[in-house]
Amino acid sequence: MAENGKRKASDLFIECLEREGVEYIFGVPGEENLDLLDSLSRSRQIKLILTRHEQGAGFMAATYGRHTGKAGVCLSTLGPGATNLVTAAAYATLGGMPMLMITGQKPIKKSKQGRFQILDVVSMMQPITKYAHQMASSDNIPSRLREAFRIAEEEKPGATHLELPEDIADEQTDSRPIPRSMVRRPTADMKSVVQAVEALERARRPLLIIGAGANRKMTSNMLNEFVEKTGIPFLTTQLGKGVIDERHSRFLGCAALSAGDFVHRAIEDSDCILNIGHDVIEKPPFFMHNAGERDERVVIHVSTKTAEVDPVYFPHIEVIGDIANAIWQIKEAVTPSANWSFDEMLRYRRAEVKHTTGLAADERFPIFPPHLVQQVRDALPDDAIICLDNGVYKIWFARGYCACRPNTVLLDNALATMGAGLPSAMASAMVYPDRKILAICGDGGFMMNSQEMETAVRLGLNLTVLILNDSAYGMIRWKQANMGFADFGLTYGNPDFVHYARSYGANGYRVESAGHLRELLAHCRDTPGVHLIDCPVDYSENDRILNVEIKEMSRAL
Repeated sequence: MAENGKRKASDLFIECLEREGVEYIFGVPGEENLDLLDSLSRSRQIKLILTRHEQGAGFMAATYGRHTGKAGVCLSTLGPGATNLVTAAAYATLGGMPMLMITGQKPIKKSKQGRFQILDVVSMMQPITKYAHQMASSDNIPSRLREAFRIAEEEKPGATHLELPEDIADEQTDSRPIPRSMVRRPTADMKSVVQAVEALERARRPLLIIGAGANRKMTSNMLNEFVEKTGIPFLTTQLGKGVIDERHSRFLGCAALSAGDFVHRAIEDSDCILNIGHDVIEKPPFFMHNAGERDERVVIHVSTKTAEVDPVYFPHIEVIGDIANAIWQIKEAVTPSANWSFDEMLRYRRAEVKHTTGLAADERFPIFPPHLVQQVRDALPDDAIICLDNGVYKIWFARGYCACRPNTVLLDNALATMGAGLPSAMASAMVYPDRKILAICGDGGFMMNSQEMETAVRLGLNLTVLILNDSAYGMIRWKQANMGFADFGLTYGNPDFVHYARSYGANGYRVESAGHLRELLAHCRDTPGVHLIDCPVDYSENDRILNVEIKEMSRAL
C-alpha cells in the first residue's frame, strides 16, 4: 500500500474476492489480465487453476457453484478468450449455477492498439447472464464485486460478468472491500400454505414432483419427513434426482423421456400435484391444459419465486418462500386422508422396475446401455458423484440410475450442452476429494474438452472418465431414426482413446466384455489418479425401446 493510503486496484480486486471466500479462479489469463494475475500471485487464499480452454474453466467454475452454493470464479482475456466463456455462461444461467466471470479489456481511457481484439463483451454477455458490467473506475470495485456475487448466488442462481480493463486494474484507489451481509430467505405466507394443505386433503391421488430448485437448497430432510408422514409418492425431473433417496418405496421414477413413459402414466393418474422447485427451463414432466378443457388436476407450485407463466404451466396455488420451510409448514398442517389411493401409481412403478431389470441383465458386447447403467451403480458407493456429458445415455442414466443423495447425479437438462462432463467431474473432485467421481461422456462430448485431461493430471485429481464409444453423435442419430430420416451425416472416426489418455499421463483401458467392464470400474474406483475407460456401446435398440416399447407397455397398463 502506498504512503497516501492508496493501493493498486488489482490488489483491491483480489482482496475483495478473498473477502467473498473465493478458493479458486479457473481460467486462461491473457495480456490484459497481467495486473490481476500479478496481484493473485501474492494471495495466500486463492489458487489459480490454469485450464487448457476457457470453456473448461467456465464449466468448472459453474460446477463449483452448483456444489457449494457460492459463486465459482473464472477468468479470461478479452475478445477470443471472452467469447470462449459464452457457452459456460449460458450453462450456468440456465442451469441455476452461481458463477462470476472476469474478463480483461484494453485500456478504456486511451487507445493502445486501435480496435485490435476489441468486442463489446459486456453487451455480448448481458442476454446470458444475470448481471454484466464494465469497471470504469477502480473506486467502484468493492461495490460492483459485492453486487456480482449477490446476484449470482440469490435464487435463481446464475452467471454474472465483470470486465476489468487494463488501465482500471493499474489505477490507485483508497476504496475498501464491502463485507457480505447476512441474508435469510423469507418464509412462505401462512394463507398460501393453508390453501395447499386444503387442496391436498381434498385430493384422492396426490403426487409430489421434485425439480431443480429442490436440489439447490437443503430440502432433503424436510421432503423425506413429508413423504414419511403422508405416504404421498414422489417422482423427479432430471435435475431433481437424488433429493430423496430413490430406493424409497414411494419413488415413482424420473421423468427422463418427454412423454409416454411409465412415470407419465402415474402423473396422468394424479388429481393434485405438489410441484417442488419447478423450473420451466427443464422439459416439463407434465403439461397443463387451459382451464375448463380437460385437465382438472390442481397444481401447487412450491418454490422461492413465483411460477414463470408458460402455455403448459400455470399453477393454481403458489407457496413462495424458502422451500424447506414451506414443506415443513405443509407437513405440520396436513392430515393424511383415508381417501388417498396410490395403488395405480405404484403399479406403474413396479412395471417399470420389472422392465428395466430385464434390460439390465443383458450382458451383450458392445455394452448394452441399461446394463452399463446398472454396472456403474453397482460399482459406486452411495455418495459417489457421476457427471454426465450430453448424449442419449443421459436418458438411460436418468431413468435407470438410482440416486441416493442430492447432487450426486450431475447432468444438464437446461442448456444441455456437450463438453461439460469432464470439467464438471474435475470440479467435483476438487470440492469432494474423498468421494468417488466418475465422468460419463459420449465420444463426441468428451472430445469437445478432452484437453482438460492434462489439467486433471497436473492437479493430481482422482477421477475416472467412462467414454461410451459409438463413433457417432448418438443422440441426434436416435432422433433422426425416430423421425424416419435416412442415417446420414452423424458418424465419424475416433482416436485410440487408450493411447490418448496415456499421452497426457493418465491411465487408459479398453472394455472387452461385460465382465471386463465390471473389473475395470472396480479397479479405477480403488486406484488413485486419472483413469479413462473406452467402452464400446450398442445403441442399436435405442429407438425401439425408448420410442416404441416403453410407450406401448405403459399404455397397455
